[in-house]
Amino acid sequence: MPSPCPILLVEDNEDDVLITKRAFAKGGVANALIVVHDGDEALDFVFRRGKYAQAARPGLILLDLNLPRMDGFAVLKALKNDPDARSIPVIVLTTSKRDEDVFRSYSFHANSYIEKPVEFERFVAVLKSFHMYWNQTATLPRPAEQPDQDAA
Repeated sequence: MPSPCPILLVEDNEDDVLITKRAFAKGGVANALIVVHDGDEALDFVFRRGKYAQAARPGLILLDLNLPRMDGFAVLKALKNDPDARSIPVIVLTTSKRDEDVFRSYSFHANSYIEKPVEFERFVAVLKSFHMYWNQTATLPRPAEQPDQDAA
């Protein structure tokens, strides 16, 4: 059984949060689900700012596009433009079926685009496969470390 994967769910709709939690529980997805409700909070979590200074680095981000304060596109762009965050896989999980939203998400380097409502059995199977691949097969860069002052 794979170790729990910290998954950041960026979702402002509480019904969708509950559906996702139920799907994970029913599907037996090994995870530590962290929920934030807007784009600013998502970036604070990933970049460990404020109350999230001690937060664990997420192994996966599920990102809604329609968010208050900062939309999902701005979050995605900020994540994929940051050298330390760009390797975190981001799955856009949204109700938008617009071709331009799909194109724009992939142009900002989303790893996948899934429309809600989803068939959760397939969704859970995809998450399990993604988790196994990402954590057992892919070689990812580590976050940049601060230079050792004594080594200079």
